[in-house]
Amino acid sequence: MARVSAEERREYVIGAAVVEFASRGFYGASTAAIAERAGVSQPYLFRLFPDKKAIFVAALTRSMEDTRRAFEEAADGAEAGSVEAGGAVFRALANAYARLIEARPETLLMQMQGYVAVAAAEARGDDLIGEVVRAGWMRIWETVRLSLGADAHETADFFACGMLGNTLTAIGLPASAGT
Repeated sequence: MARVSAEERREYVIGAAVVEFASRGFYGASTAAIAERAGVSQPYLFRLFPDKKAIFVAALTRSMEDTRRAFEEAADGAEAGSVEAGGAVFRALANAYARLIEARPETLLMQMQGYVAVAAAEARGDDLIGEVVRAGWMRIWETVRLSLGADAHETADFFACGMLGNTLTAIGLPASAGT
């Protein structure tokens, strides 16, 4: 049997944490459930991460980066064979996002839990989660804006359309139900 490295186990924990935090939130998810889902002991979990907040931040960062990467890959594919890049790229980005949140709704739901956690953390004087959310959001924003070759208004229109998909996913309907 092949040995699994600490880095591979860390990846398993982050994936498990995305699922647990997405469905239960920061306070509802337990580190025991994350460890069990990841196939590691709870003490080992805390050898990989110093505390629950560090696990949450890693899961939040992963979900935001997965979203950003989905947009980037969709734009790269659309630009390569597109005569009318603007419309084709917009559709490619929208379709990639819809596929992502339909296949892995926990990616979006984890981000939503991050947005909720910002207010609670900042009320306690802790801005780390807010910093992670804002930085992740700006990376996603810039990826979309640059991919579309759009100004701020056009980029905002793209994200406004995406909010329908987010809302549908959050209430348990497929993102495509709004199209």
